[in-house]
Amino acid sequence: MKNRKLMIVLGGLIIGIMSGLLVKFGNPGNMGVCIACFLRDISGSIGLHSTSKLAYIRPEVIGIVLGAFISALVFKEFNVKGGSAPFTRFLLGMTVMIGALAFLGCPLRMVLRLAGGDLNAILGIAGFAAGIGVGVIFLNNGFTLKRNYSQPKAGGYMLPVIMVVLLVAVIAKPAFLIFGVDGKLPPHAPILLALVAGLITGVVAQRTRLCMVGGIRDIILFKDNYLLLGFLSILLGAFVTNLMFGNFNVGFVDQPAAHNIWYINFIGMFVAGWGSVLLGGCPLRQLILSSEGNVDSSVTIMGLMMGAGVAHNLKMVAAAPNTMTALIVLLVFLLFVSIVNREVI
Repeated sequence: MKNRKLMIVLGGLIIGIMSGLLVKFGNPGNMGVCIACFLRDISGSIGLHSTSKLAYIRPEVIGIVLGAFISALVFKEFNVKGGSAPFTRFLLGMTVMIGALAFLGCPLRMVLRLAGGDLNAILGIAGFAAGIGVGVIFLNNGFTLKRNYSQPKAGGYMLPVIMVVLLVAVIAKPAFLIFGVDGKLPPHAPILLALVAGLITGVVAQRTRLCMVGGIRDIILFKDNYLLLGFLSILLGAFVTNLMFGNFNVGFVDQPAAHNIWYINFIGMFVAGWGSVLLGGCPLRQLILSSEGNVDSSVTIMGLMMGAGVAHNLKMVAAAPNTMTALIVLLVFLLFVSIVNREVI
């Protein structure tokens, strides 16, 4: 048990330090690795939303998928399965993404924002924990999306193959994809550094089962702090690295890629936390599961990307005009899904 906990602490420190380095070398502030933001950028690059300044194929996501895929193959943990309420998972993926973009960050970036001194992340963490708590109540009362089943192996290879194609695209920059505005790319770290950081993150997350949602969920359900240690280690690693490079700025205002409307930050991450519990893991965990052959998680990733497109095209991001209306609708949707998928024992 001690070795297991030591592994996730070291892994979390590595991810936190790499996140700080990615910001130092070009990534947006407090955004060393953000699964929601980076999937959003990839969505823009393939035309799912029209915010061209946020269109870029992020090598970090490619690296995470390929790193976890290679790790799963090496350790014989690649097992293709699926068929557990795929359309519901697709819609939940959209829901989690819209909630995350209301806050402007996935659960991982929530931690990184706090490590950079952004106190708005405290509201996000509070909402996230509350959403997880509600999700756990439904788990304890029979919520289930049913079991999955063995699937043809080709389905498990599709997402890694897509990532290889995207890697070629980010290097070749074909004209039919969108990369920033008039050739000016969004802030980004060098491709090789971003890819290597992603590969390491993918391997670490696959071996440790790292999950931002799981850390809080397991404390509530089982009083198990294993995953929470990874959460805290990322915070520490990124905090120290930010201090070293002068990227630590405490406050609620003048924070990079953030807003300080507290109720949107709280409710956005409440939605993301609740939806992620129903899905069985945060966006990072969904990437890892899909790399291990879980086709349902691949469907969830597609839902996350579609959610990013919808959020930007319909102005449901941060403090945009339609954000609160969208969040209220999503809360009703989550309640509906949580109730109708209860299995009475």
